[in-house]
Amino acid sequence: MPRLGASPFSFPDFRGATRLLVMANLAAFFALLLTGMLSPQIGGGLVKFLGFQPDLFLHGALWQPFTYSFIHLGLIGTLFELLSLWFLAGFLEALHSQSWIMGLYAASVLGTVAAALAIYAVSGSLGLSPSAPMLYGCFGGIFGLLVAIGTLYGDMEFLLFFTIGIKARYMAVLYGLIAIAMLFGDQRIYAFAPLGGALAGLLFIRFAPRRGIGFVFSEKWYALRNRYYRWKRRRAARKFEVYMRSQGRTVRFDGQGRQLDEDPDDKKRWN
Repeated sequence: MPRLGASPFSFPDFRGATRLLVMANLAAFFALLLTGMLSPQIGGGLVKFLGFQPDLFLHGALWQPFTYSFIHLGLIGTLFELLSLWFLAGFLEALHSQSWIMGLYAASVLGTVAAALAIYAVSGSLGLSPSAPMLYGCFGGIFGLLVAIGTLYGDMEFLLFFTIGIKARYMAVLYGLIAIAMLFGDQRIYAFAPLGGALAGLLFIRFAPRRGIGFVFSEKWYALRNRYYRWKRRRAARKFEVYMRSQGRTVRFDGQGRQLDEDPDDKKRWN
C-alpha cells in the first residue's frame, strides 16, 4: 500500500490492469504507426474508422466509443498519456482490485464520449461548426483515474515532474487547466469532453460496488445458477414423492428439496 506522503522517485508497480491498459494502448500506437509507414492511405483510413466522430457514430459507427481511446497520433502526446496512465492506474491498483480499475477507466472513457456528443449536439447554438473534429486518445480515462485519486486520496502528495510536491486535489485542478488549454488546439470543440470522463469517474466511485462491476455480474450469475439448481432439486423431489406414494411409502421434502423426517410407520431409512 502506498504511504501517505511524498511519493518516491519511481512509478508504481507495472502489473494487472495497469499493465493491460498501457500495453494495449502502446500496441495500438505502434500498430497504427507501422501501418501508416507502410501505407499512409490505409493508416489514415484506420484512424477515421476507429476514432470517434459524432456524425459517423450517429449514422451507425457504434464501435467508435470503444476504440477511439486507443488512437494516438503524436509521440510526445502519447508518451505523456501513457506515463500518466501508468502512474495513476498503478497507484489506484495498489489500493483497489483490477476489475475496479478497469470499470473506472471504461466508465471514464465512455463518459468522455457522452460529453463529446453533448458538445456536438449544442455546437450549433454555440456558433461552432457542426463538422466537429475527430476525438482520439485516452485523456478522458486519465481524467477519471485522476478524479478518483483526488476524491478518495485528496491529501496524498505526489512529486510533479519528480521535483515539486503537490497534493492530489491540486493535481486534478492542473489537469483541468490542461483541458482548458485545449481550447486553443485542433480539438478545441472537445476541450471539455475529458471533464465528462472526470464526471463519469466521480459517479463510478460513488455508486459502483467496491469490488467492481465484474464482481457484481459474477455474483448475479452464480445466484441465477444456484436458483436453477434449487428448482431442479425441488422438481426431482416432487417426482420422487409421487413415485414413493405409488410404492405405498411416504417421504417428505421441504421447500428447498431437502428430505424431512421419514414416515414413522416406515421401518427402513431412505437416504
